[in-house]
Amino acid sequence: MTDFSGLFTPFQLGKFTLPNRIVFPPMGLEVCEGGVPSEEAAQYYARRAQGGASLVITEGVYIDHHSSGDNPMLGRFHGEDAFEGWRTVATKVHEAGGICVPELWHVGLIYRGPDLMTGVEVAFRPELGQVSPSGYIEPGKQVCDGMTQAQIDEVIAAYARGASKAVELGFDGIELHGGHGYIIDQFFWKALNHRTDRYGGSARECGQFAAEVITACREHLEPGMPVILRISNWKMIDFAARIADTPEELEELLAPAVEAGVDLFDCSQRRFWEPAFDDGSDLNLAGWVKKVTGVPSCTIGSVGLDADFFVNLAEGKIAELNTVRLDDLMRRFDRGDFDLVAVGRAMIAEPDWPQFVRDGDLHQLKPFSPSLMADPLMAHVKD
Repeated sequence: MTDFSGLFTPFQLGKFTLPNRIVFPPMGLEVCEGGVPSEEAAQYYARRAQGGASLVITEGVYIDHHSSGDNPMLGRFHGEDAFEGWRTVATKVHEAGGICVPELWHVGLIYRGPDLMTGVEVAFRPELGQVSPSGYIEPGKQVCDGMTQAQIDEVIAAYARGASKAVELGFDGIELHGGHGYIIDQFFWKALNHRTDRYGGSARECGQFAAEVITACREHLEPGMPVILRISNWKMIDFAARIADTPEELEELLAPAVEAGVDLFDCSQRRFWEPAFDDGSDLNLAGWVKKVTGVPSCTIGSVGLDADFFVNLAEGKIAELNTVRLDDLMRRFDRGDFDLVAVGRAMIAEPDWPQFVRDGDLHQLKPFSPSLMADPLMAHVKD
């Protein structure tokens, strides 16, 4: 029997002492009609806190900028109707015993094929005034001019407004979505960032935009409120992409964020067990990030399951429990590779995942079926 006790030790995140190391991560479920989370959405988040997740991170919420994103089924962080919905989310999670932060999000200039949820093609939308560091919608394809300093300042100010509103609504800090090919990640990724000013050219300069966002947000948070930065290698347009080719480049890229005072790196992978570099080390992204920055990290990516998210949905494949992967997770955790573990689909399928794992009742864990995405808010909400 694998020893999971390490996951149930306290962890200090900013001014908060988390009772365990399990995080419920942001999952874009497209259930916020008109961008407003419903009472059912608040109960959905609270149920995961009740089940044992010590930190609950909301789905990505569009910040108050004209081109932050326009999917009407994803949450927005502007408008009084949306604010009241998110206030309820924070309140319900607190009542269930969890710490709650919103994931502030700006998509930047994005292109991808048909959306997995809706089948709708997503492409360049000039009418939205989309912005990006250099105007590249994918590597080698420039479709507009890069951002001016004024445009950069506008986006940073929108993030800062989001941080201020998070405090007002009763959240405990913020996460910044800096992965998956969205705007912060577009600055990180040299394939899209061709700037020659202080925001591009070297790895450190590619990390400058993220640092300025962190600094601006920090000014609006109360002392001790954590700033979490989600990062990833993979992008919606390129699963094999990397933001750094070597550990040394990764260290240089993230140094400005470290200096700006980021509290935690949320390191998104499709499969947590895959190494970040082809250097003979088995360290994953969270492992390398913690090693080169000294900042705590959180790992995520098919935790406890035998199929990654995209294969799971695209092929309609049920993702079953994989105990071998859980053994590997604990080997890495006990080695000190990362500090927190985010459990997404497995906690949609089974909100009490932390409790069953703590008690060694792995036979109680349910597989994740793509059918749950049809109505994820109701998955075991009555338990």
